[in-house]
Formats: sequence, C-alpha cells, structure tokens
Amino acid sequence: MSGTEDPAGGTAIRPFTIPTVADAELDELRARIAATRWPTTELVADRSQGVQLATIQELARYWMTDYDWRKCEARLNAVAQFKTEIDGMDVHFIHVKSQHEDALPLIITHGWPGSVIELLGVIDPITNPTAHGGAADEAFDLVVPSMPGYGFSGKPAEVGWDPGRIAQAWAELMRRLGYTRYVAQGGDQGAWVTDQMGRQAPEGLIGIHLNLLVTTLDGAALPTETEQERAAAEARKEFMTNGFGYFLEQATRPQTIGYALLDSPLALAAWMLDHDTDSYDKISRSFTSGQPSGGLTRDHILDNVTVYWLTGTGASAARSYWEHGRAQALAAGQTPPPVKLPVGFTVFPGESFRAPRSWVEQGYPTLSYFHEADKGGHFAAWEEPELFATEIRAAFKPLRK
Repeated sequence: MSGTEDPAGGTAIRPFTIPTVADAELDELRARIAATRWPTTELVADRSQGVQLATIQELARYWMTDYDWRKCEARLNAVAQFKTEIDGMDVHFIHVKSQHEDALPLIITHGWPGSVIELLGVIDPITNPTAHGGAADEAFDLVVPSMPGYGFSGKPAEVGWDPGRIAQAWAELMRRLGYTRYVAQGGDQGAWVTDQMGRQAPEGLIGIHLNLLVTTLDGAALPTETEQERAAAEARKEFMTNGFGYFLEQATRPQTIGYALLDSPLALAAWMLDHDTDSYDKISRSFTSGQPSGGLTRDHILDNVTVYWLTGTGASAARSYWEHGRAQALAAGQTPPPVKLPVGFTVFPGESFRAPRSWVEQGYPTLSYFHEADKGGHFAAWEEPELFATEIRAAFKPLRK
C-alpha cells in the first residue's frame, strides 16, 4: 500500500521512519533535567498535592543516567509506519497486516497522556493471535494512528480538530487503506473519537469497543439503585472533584500549561504522570520500588514522555481537550445521534470508576458485549496487552463473517 495514490484526492500514503534524533538534542534533554529547580517536598503522605517529589526525582535520575531513547527509536521503526494527508492534516499511523486470511481490520485510537507507544504491546497479540492463545480466525489487521497534535502527526494550525472531525478523518483513512468492513476501539480521548465514529456510522464501520464510558461525563442522570451503581457514582464524583485538574486546565487554558510542557522535561513528565490515582500509583512504584505493573515499566513510561518532548507536542496535545470542550459547547442543547452499531465495553478494575452495565446500556442501547476484567486500569492496552487483546477478540467475534 505504501506509495499508492488516493484516487479521490491524489494524496499519497507514504512510508515513514522515525528520524534519528541528534546526540546533541538528547544531551540538551539531559542538561535540562539536570538544571531542574526543585520545589520543596509535598506536605502530605499521599498524592493529594500532586506528583510526589521522590517519584519525580527518581524518574529524573533514571531519565538522565539509564534511559536509552535509541531502543525506542528501534522499537518504533520495527513496525510499519506511514503518513498521509487527510483534510489538510498530516496523519501518522502504524499499519500492521495479519498473516492470517480474512483478518478483520481494526483501528485503535490512543488517548492523553498517551501516544502510539501505549499500543505497541498489543500489535502482535492482535495481529498474530495464534502466538498468544487465540485462533487464526480471531486475527485483525491493525491501524494505530497518532491523533492530530500528538506524536508524529501534524499539529493543527486552525481550530476545529475535535473528536467528530478526527472520527471523520479515521473513516477516510480506513477507506484510503481499502478497508470496506472494519471495527474501531478507543479509551480515554480515543473513546470520544470512537464514540463519534459510532454516531457518524461511516460506510464500512460495523462495530465499536470502548474501555472508558464517556457518556457519563456529560452530566446525564445515572441510576444509583444498586450497590455497584452507588459505588461507581461515588468514584466518578471523586474523580470529577479531585482528579480533574489536568482536564480542566487543558480544556480551558491549554496554551498556558503549554509553556511549561515545552520548556521543562520534568514539568512535562509530572503533568503526564498526574492523571488518575491507580495509574499514578503503578507508575510511581515502577520508579521508586522497581515494581512495574505489566507494560507500565520505567522505560516504556519514558518512551512515551520522550516522544512528547522530542516532537514538541505538549501544548498541541493539550489543546485536544479545549477542542472537545468547544465542540460540546457548540452542540449544547442538541441531541446527539444514537449509536446504532453493536457496541462492546470492557470494565477494567483500575479505571477511574467501574461503569455498571446499566450505565453502559443507558449510553449505548445496542450494547452487544460487556465484561468486567480482573486486572488492568485506565491504560489497559499498555498495562495488560495480552488481556486487552483477549477482550478485543471476544467483543468483535460475533461481527466476523
């Protein structure tokens, strides 16, 4: 497919390789880390004041002395990557075809503070299921794009790249790749994009799967009759009250935080770590105790942060929250089109709140698959790639021909 021309717009799909970063640029990164001005230690024993000093100082030490970006370069360049221009935006994506016949095409959208890095571990389990406990007829062709403003995709030069527009771009990408029947998956910001794909129902899309229930974040009334529903409501309230700082800042003032994210490597790292309690605790332990949780290793965490640093995408990625908020404000009072396609949903226990089936069915009446996994958190594909792949196979199995 590389080098082919799009018959509609003449836009090429171009092979892409992560360029070799100059040694001087990596030396400057280490020098900036070494020159960090540290705040005093937090005054509490938990993360309620933010990322703890011991965690970020150990991250800084490891980043300067042990971390090797060249391994990440090689890891990325070991998979097939491409770029293509869609709606004026240069889109970077990974595209790995399965060796198995009749593989079902799947597009997965990452979230924030993630990138394609968080999905590298699921590539082989999803495209090569027979090597991971699955069957040949459960294989997928996998497409993993970098969202606009993230990683190696272009940075938007105009407003309007909200989840709905990204969803349209992804439909065009799948059409351009020649896929006439495919499925989509997303978590975090990627869940908003995948939700929009389901509502737009582009030709060829036959189903979606989510691992974050975005329909609960719009203020809709939710049932709280059962113990499970009440526990979820309390967890959701806690997140919206005490875990929402990054969301609010990026949704309202992404440019302001952007200056720190582009100027200080450790401001960037701390901002990205301070997402949700479960993920933070796991990442913190990987640095301070040498106890990673699945794929949330020190090296993989720093692979992701370093991609943001080297591509200078801290501010442009943050703006995706502002775009989302703007789109919601413009659509206020309008009833969104329903999702009529089959919807799969997996609850991972470490997520900010464990969505009860009743909540999922309220948001997606066409729910066709629901399962509560026994481990994993917000970054499920990153933390537990084998389990994540198993969920994807199960969710979309009924949709195969």
